[in-house]
Amino acid sequence: MKDLMFPVGISNFEKIREGGYYYIDKTNLISELLSGGIAEVTLITRPRRFGKSLGMSTLANFLDIRKDSKQMFEGLAISKNTELCEKWMNQCPVVFFSFKDTDGLTFESAYGMLCMKLAFAFQDYQFLLDDGAISDDDKGIFKRILGRTASMDETKSCFLLLTRMLEIHFKKSAVVILDEYDVPIAKASSNGYYSQMLDVMRAMMSTTLKDNTSLDFAVVTGCLKIAKESIFTGTNNFVSDTILSPRLSESFGFTQADVDQMLKDADLESQSAEIKAWYDGYHFGDADIYCPWDVISCLRDFQYGVAQKPKSYWKNTSDNAIIRSFIDYAGDNITTKLETLMAGGSIVQHIEENLTYDYLHSFEENLWSVLYLTGYLTKVRDTDLPDSLPDGCSALMIPNAEIREIFETTVSKWFDDSAKAWNRSPLFDAVWSGNSEALTKEMTKLLRMTISYHDYREDFYHAFLAGIFTGAGYVVESNKEHGEGRSDVIVKDIRNGRVAIFEAKYAKTLDALPDACDTAIQQINDRMYAADFRDDYDDILCYGIAFFKKRCMVRKK
Repeated sequence: MKDLMFPVGISNFEKIREGGYYYIDKTNLISELLSGGIAEVTLITRPRRFGKSLGMSTLANFLDIRKDSKQMFEGLAISKNTELCEKWMNQCPVVFFSFKDTDGLTFESAYGMLCMKLAFAFQDYQFLLDDGAISDDDKGIFKRILGRTASMDETKSCFLLLTRMLEIHFKKSAVVILDEYDVPIAKASSNGYYSQMLDVMRAMMSTTLKDNTSLDFAVVTGCLKIAKESIFTGTNNFVSDTILSPRLSESFGFTQADVDQMLKDADLESQSAEIKAWYDGYHFGDADIYCPWDVISCLRDFQYGVAQKPKSYWKNTSDNAIIRSFIDYAGDNITTKLETLMAGGSIVQHIEENLTYDYLHSFEENLWSVLYLTGYLTKVRDTDLPDSLPDGCSALMIPNAEIREIFETTVSKWFDDSAKAWNRSPLFDAVWSGNSEALTKEMTKLLRMTISYHDYREDFYHAFLAGIFTGAGYVVESNKEHGEGRSDVIVKDIRNGRVAIFEAKYAKTLDALPDACDTAIQQINDRMYAADFRDDYDDILCYGIAFFKKRCMVRKK
């Protein structure tokens, strides 16, 4: 295995190039944006962790008039386009700002974080204070932003001020690159100060992008395309490149050719199939795309011996809360669709690209759109569809093993949390009284409240059984050795000296439930699961339980 430096968590193009990190050439993004008629404002939306920040850093380094970037781009695809390089490389004043991490539990703390980030960004432009052609009034506002004493109105127009000062200094209009523009709004929506932050961001975007004579053009990135009337009010010559658009479809994320080259360079070609199963599956425009964050994280871990097989790198991020909020919202219609997706199927939905964060949870259609636009679902290829779809609709599916694991983990946690809130007393009473008929009724009732995954395989039912008794004061054991085998679920009521043994079977048809129950009870007898408990417990109750989809039957030994 070769020792390559994978740039995990690094989105600074200059650092990657000068630090000798492994780099997949995505400089065709620059050609795509600068060739032909350039839109005054281009909005690029992609899910998190698909290389938006690195792409914007690449563009900024290419254009910035204060840099000499020729060596930085040497040998890359863009360097072969000599005409474009002569026209654009290091020819523009650039404002590059990222709204990432603009967060806070209150508006005041989030706004304070924004002002701090702006102050740090403005430090890089202090040379403008030495230009005698710039007015003292503008310099005064600049200094207040730098010192975090600017008024809110001055903060809202900070980029208008900066582009004007740059134009005076360089005698050229400026390029504005704003990364992760929707992060402050998304955080505000989650924390209850949406309207206040929207007012700030709308004003900031409007003063920067609308009728700004010092602006050459702007590129803005985010996760969602917030409705134009909500935040991009009044912007002219506005173009958006979303995951539905064919343009830029290969500029963010890795193509199959990219991944093949990486695996070859790292001597990890034997891992190709597993990496494809875990991190491929996204369909952006006309391209099939891997999540770049996952691929480089996985290869880095392989290289350092941290992991021997792919794993989820999205699993422990706060972004996954969107799935939980979606499940909490779920009615019967949504539950059925979730089960279809988690069983490997697809659903047909209308995708709404123009959203506002305050209405994300107002309509089911919006919820599916958000899951799609944030990378938790992807489109089924047109060539894989058996039938044509209604106008404006897309067939959606879970893209890969990583995202499926996130859904399963989230649903499992939701079930554990929900089960604690359900009234389980009638079920517990049925267990300890030996009433298998009542237990069948109560178990079926709870089963119908769940969201199934694994396409109703036995491990789903084992998790369901264990989850029912978890958090209720019992000791719950799953698949632990007893007698001459492993019983499915053991529930111990130590205080009252009683134990319940459950052996579960999956029936292939509804009519097969009774026979499956008998098979389960026979297994309890044959493998003597009860033998281990005779010395310590007064009551030992043994149950055979059979499942078919969301139906069950319970029989007592």
